[in-house]
Amino acid sequence: MRFEKRTPELRLRLEGWRSRFVLGLAGLGFLVLAGRAFWLQGFDHSFLQAKGEARYGRIVDMPASRGPVKDRHGQPLAISTPVESIWATPDEFEPSEAQMRALAKALGMTPAEIRQKVAHKDRQFAWVKRQISPEQAAKVVALGVPGVFQQREYRRFYPAGEVMAHVVGFTGIDDSGQEGIELAQQQWLAGVPGSRKVIKDRKGRIVEDVESLKVPRDGKALVLSIDQRLQFLAHRELKAAVEQNKAKGGSLVMLDARTGEVLALVNQPDYNPNNRANVTGRQTRNRSVTDIFEPGSTMKPFTIAAALEDGIVKPDTIVQSAGPLMIGGWSINDAHPHGALSVAQVIQKSSNVGTARIQLQMPAVRVERFYRELGFGAVPQTGFPGEAKGLLRPGTTWKPIEQATMAYGHGMSVSLLQLARAYTIFTGEGHLLPLSLVRRDAMPIGKPLVSKETAREVARMMEMAVGPGGTAPRAAVPGYRIAGKTGTAHKPEDGGYAEKKYVSSFSGFGPVSDPRYIVAVMIDEPGAGKHYGGDVAAPVFSSVMGAALRMMSVPPDAQPAHEAKVPARPATEARVASPGSEG
Repeated sequence: MRFEKRTPELRLRLEGWRSRFVLGLAGLGFLVLAGRAFWLQGFDHSFLQAKGEARYGRIVDMPASRGPVKDRHGQPLAISTPVESIWATPDEFEPSEAQMRALAKALGMTPAEIRQKVAHKDRQFAWVKRQISPEQAAKVVALGVPGVFQQREYRRFYPAGEVMAHVVGFTGIDDSGQEGIELAQQQWLAGVPGSRKVIKDRKGRIVEDVESLKVPRDGKALVLSIDQRLQFLAHRELKAAVEQNKAKGGSLVMLDARTGEVLALVNQPDYNPNNRANVTGRQTRNRSVTDIFEPGSTMKPFTIAAALEDGIVKPDTIVQSAGPLMIGGWSINDAHPHGALSVAQVIQKSSNVGTARIQLQMPAVRVERFYRELGFGAVPQTGFPGEAKGLLRPGTTWKPIEQATMAYGHGMSVSLLQLARAYTIFTGEGHLLPLSLVRRDAMPIGKPLVSKETAREVARMMEMAVGPGGTAPRAAVPGYRIAGKTGTAHKPEDGGYAEKKYVSSFSGFGPVSDPRYIVAVMIDEPGAGKHYGGDVAAPVFSSVMGAALRMMSVPPDAQPAHEAKVPARPATEARVASPGSEG
């Protein structure tokens, strides 16, 4: 093989060309970089500024306070208090063993629990513990643990505790409504968070507050129709009655007879919204709004009102109430047989047979229409979450026995709130009032359903039921004229009725001369030996109504000679031995 010998001059010439070419490329690159730098720094410097700020600037949320909830007199029912929450940046969280032990002690946690919270190192944010006191948070921050920070939040506090639990409800950890008014009025109560721009150092500490980007807007205050004094009273009496009667639960609704405002609404069992660690769904359920039951004989006044309005009967019309009343193989009876009774006495004695005979004289579709006009089969439209509309089948499908039993509240279901509202036709001269859980500043316009005369006649009949010889003498309030009606019904079970499970109820109003309050009481499955509404629910009504009338300085309207005297052993109300049960 032959190798050519290259001259040194040719070799130097070739290497010089290469070096100049590389030098030229490098110079061109520097010129491009210099031009770009000149352009960014002299003309378009926003890019560099944005990149720089991304390394030290942060947008920090500014929490807003949730609006307070108050009763009709301005007493606080739900308020927000400032608290601190501890969070960490997982990739910067590297405490020593001593720091970890101190941090766990300050937070009331174990080191293992803390490590689990910050286990995901790819995240920039992780809650360690939320809503602790400012004093506890200060101890945590003083430890100087790398990657651990605090943030201001708000926590909901309920001064009335379990007394107002079923009305107000509660919020979750993120301060959003979960139950009750807190959920129903979420948009009104919730504030709008703000934000601000800050400068942080490499350890995440704020070293400068640059500017406010959005001012937080606190939630608006909400004033309820509830009177906290009456709520305390109702809660105390209902709880005592449930315990005394060894009942499964109970509910009580109190309305302003003039405005339809809900003044008190309580349920048993209850719970403490400030400590929900062991609270069950059964406790949080607002039974008076969400649960339905067969109202029993509390429906009889509406049956009589419809018949009076249609001219089918008059208050002194004689009705044959002797039983049994046989309809399609079914037997309707009264607990204590009656002979011929006037329509007024049918209510006074709570005769199932008499009421059924009267209702069977009306077309089923007429009865159904009247029930629906009263609000049965439709939600009460208070805005409360989970309002029940009840069960009311079309009248065209009713069999004669079903129409007869509905006359005394069997074969249909209502909520206690619906039942209390329906009684406004007797206190509002025939007008059905809309309900409200928010305080009203003006009188509502009711819907006329029956005449003033009909409403007054039925009210007089219900006053007889509370007086001597009636089924509810234990509902009487000394010094005041009281009207109302008892109800006792077997509970539906497995397609039929449970033989020894009852719902006892009473609904009434007072004073009759100038109605101020409507109170409806329901006791679920009393188990202490008594189950009639006159024995179980009527005394609760008497205690609450009497105390409310005296508390509000309502003048007595009963003459001393006619004041009701409560007997030691009251008469029991009528009952039915076939479809359904006691009336």
